[in-house]
Amino acid sequence: MSSRPKRVEGIPTSSEMVTSQQVPAGNLPEMVPFERFEAWQLCHRLVLAVYKASKAFPEEEKYGLTSQIRRAAFSAAANIAERSARRGAREFRRFLDMSISSLAEVAYALIVARELGYLSEQESVELFSLRGKAGKATWGL
Repeated sequence: MSSRPKRVEGIPTSSEMVTSQQVPAGNLPEMVPFERFEAWQLCHRLVLAVYKASKAFPEEEKYGLTSQIRRAAFSAAANIAERSARRGAREFRRFLDMSISSLAEVAYALIVARELGYLSEQESVELFSLRGKAGKATWGL
């Protein structure tokens, strides 16, 4: 297994990000940049794809399914990012569990959106594929 993270187009590499060494603030702990994790990169792509697809959902879903699927997708990526600032195996596992749970919630919301006719077949296939890749990468952390 390669220790070098895969590069995802449009996502900055860790060398392009501000690091804790560039921020003057006493004794900051060294943080692992979450952007380097393939799981976060895929979850981030899922967030962007979900936001794009859900723009076409009916207005009456603004505070229902639209909000729910967006929050779940965002939570999957955000939990990986938050995990990178924590230490210890128990914290690591807890945040990954939350990320995986959020991805399961996205899957169910995609099923509902597809069955209500809010997603085209192509959108549905692409979103399910991306969600599956994000889940597999997250399980692999």
